[in-house]
Amino acid sequence: MDLFDQKKENKSLTTLIFEKIREDIINDVYKNDEKIIEAKVAEEMGVSRTPVREAIKQLELDGLVENIPNRGVIVKGVTPQDIEDIYTMRLAIEGIAAKWSVERMSEDSLKDLKDIYELMEFYTVKKDIEKIFELNTRFHEVIYKASSSHYLEHVLTDFQQFIKSTRKISLATEGRVEEALKEHKKILDAFLAKDIKAATDALVYHIEHSKCNAGKMIERTTK
Repeated sequence: MDLFDQKKENKSLTTLIFEKIREDIINDVYKNDEKIIEAKVAEEMGVSRTPVREAIKQLELDGLVENIPNRGVIVKGVTPQDIEDIYTMRLAIEGIAAKWSVERMSEDSLKDLKDIYELMEFYTVKKDIEKIFELNTRFHEVIYKASSSHYLEHVLTDFQQFIKSTRKISLATEGRVEEALKEHKKILDAFLAKDIKAATDALVYHIEHSKCNAGKMIERTTK
């Protein structure tokens, strides 16, 4: 399986399986209330049951699945309340990420941020939502990594994973990619100027708008 052939970043087999199942849950490959059968997953992935069992334990800790007596492992997925909570928590800590990243970002990371933004400009003109989504994620990951805080980077990167499907739908709404591009330009300009307040304000503004748009999308899909 390609996923395990890559073995990038020295990740364990359990971690790779966990990330693959988590991605499938977030992207609705596994539906809510669907049962995950350990033996079936192991066979499909070409691995033994032990790392699958460990991965499922991690998913249970993250609240994405629940082990119910006499039923087995049941998918819970990401709820609208989870998404609301994640955006609220992001608003509380993105300011910290902005401050530390502005102070600690290297010239190479600044160049990466600028290069990613320029690609976002290019693909916004082409209306390529898939590519914009990918670049959007990379843009924020550069900022998180530049904070030089393993814990902050881990938490914020995980948050991005959990709201993946919502963010993609949000970007597909009329006018959102153009708005998001302007918001990312303000973030980039603040980082290039090494202006902590402007970077904090720009990031928080971007998250607030993303949260508002995500809320609208959830309302539509739950009605």
